[in-house]
Amino acid sequence: MTSPTTDPTFYRSPADAAAAPPEQLAYVAAFDRSGDLPDAMAVVDVNASSESYGRVVGWTDLPAGAELHHFGWNACSSALQHEGHDMNGLSRRYLLVPGLRSSDVHVLDTQPDPRAPEITKTIAAAELSAKAGYSRPHTLHCGPDGIFLTCVGGPLDDPDGPGGVALLDHSTFDVVGPWETDRGPQRLAYDAWWHLNQNVLVSSEWGTPSMIEDGLVPEQLLAGNYGHSLHFWDLAKGVHQQSVDLGAEQQMVLEIRPSHDPEATWGFVGVVISTADLSASVWRWHRADPQGPWEVDKVITIPAEPAEESLLPPALKPFGAVPPLVTDIDLSVDDRFLYVSCWGTGELKQYDVSDPAHPREVGSVRLGGIVGRRPHPARPDEPLSGGPQMVEVSRDGRRVYVTNSLYGAWDDQFYPDGVGAWMAKLDVWPDGGFTPDPRFFPHGDDFRGRRVHQVRLQGGDASSDSYCYRS
Repeated sequence: MTSPTTDPTFYRSPADAAAAPPEQLAYVAAFDRSGDLPDAMAVVDVNASSESYGRVVGWTDLPAGAELHHFGWNACSSALQHEGHDMNGLSRRYLLVPGLRSSDVHVLDTQPDPRAPEITKTIAAAELSAKAGYSRPHTLHCGPDGIFLTCVGGPLDDPDGPGGVALLDHSTFDVVGPWETDRGPQRLAYDAWWHLNQNVLVSSEWGTPSMIEDGLVPEQLLAGNYGHSLHFWDLAKGVHQQSVDLGAEQQMVLEIRPSHDPEATWGFVGVVISTADLSASVWRWHRADPQGPWEVDKVITIPAEPAEESLLPPALKPFGAVPPLVTDIDLSVDDRFLYVSCWGTGELKQYDVSDPAHPREVGSVRLGGIVGRRPHPARPDEPLSGGPQMVEVSRDGRRVYVTNSLYGAWDDQFYPDGVGAWMAKLDVWPDGGFTPDPRFFPHGDDFRGRRVHQVRLQGGDASSDSYCYRS
């Protein structure tokens, strides 16, 4: 049972999350590719009835050169099932913001003024390296035993060593140590999520720091050296249990999205590119027998699109085509719609996944793209660079937010004439389909010369909570 002092944004079930009041603010990670300007946390008004709707209404400078990437809340709905927490004091209050290049993690307090987050602590790269043996922090989720921080790199003196998961204390944010007790064959790291009630953590793979920091390395790609496996772990013990190799041609197995139904044993993961035909794909993990092995199968294939060589960046000219480059996916809280960002072609796809084994495309919007450069309806005469990249879905599933930067060096490689900076909101129709909101388009100077990456929504969102109980 929850008490009167339990944070109201800890939702017992997906239905409770969807029925809660909608978000009023969005927090957006912004960074300066040159490293000259401070990176920043931008606060955007997403209340459609507000006079400042669609505008940046708050700004917090962070150290320059960090390249802020994926960030998240210190606590979330899964706290309702964790042991040992003081539920009278725990709240969704702090944003932990990793710098993918600096390896520092900054803690921002969003209270008392949610529009003016304040830096209250910095977890230094040296502490992360010394206590957990990791660097290049990438993604974090609040979970059992502490805050899970996935890291692409090994220790500072051997950054291409195995990446993995560092555990942070829920209250002090100190680094406790590595989460894994037996990593088995796992070496590459990227994302991690879980099925709480099944005591299972799932992790994915990108590449070592030397394989990503200066852009996509063609030789590494063609050799099949980027990540192409999923790993399944005992969540309580940190012990590796099973790997599933999707095939060496399936390069960069990235974003993990488990079902929000706490009793389910399935989820989706996106694959950036196939070296066989430049297609991208989405795969489903599942198991028929609760005690049996995990199976992974491809359920969505998105082909590359032919293009004139003169319109392509140097990296793609030999191929005469634009790969979709699926760089993010997001699953609505009711587990009905899966959103797939095709950063290369500038398309955001929507699939009905009511039957997870047989997704059905029901919506598509194009903004930007390597070749298309499709404009936003707010600026119909201005071609856009970049494309839908990071995707965030509101708890009620009625709004989707996208930003357009992937990672500085990769932006420059695929959009060499400039990726720009923009954020868009799309309104979702009840039975599928969506459309851009012409009133919502912060871009360019709104972000003070920075590029924008991930979005988190006030009160929680589709990709940052796991729920303990069925609706």
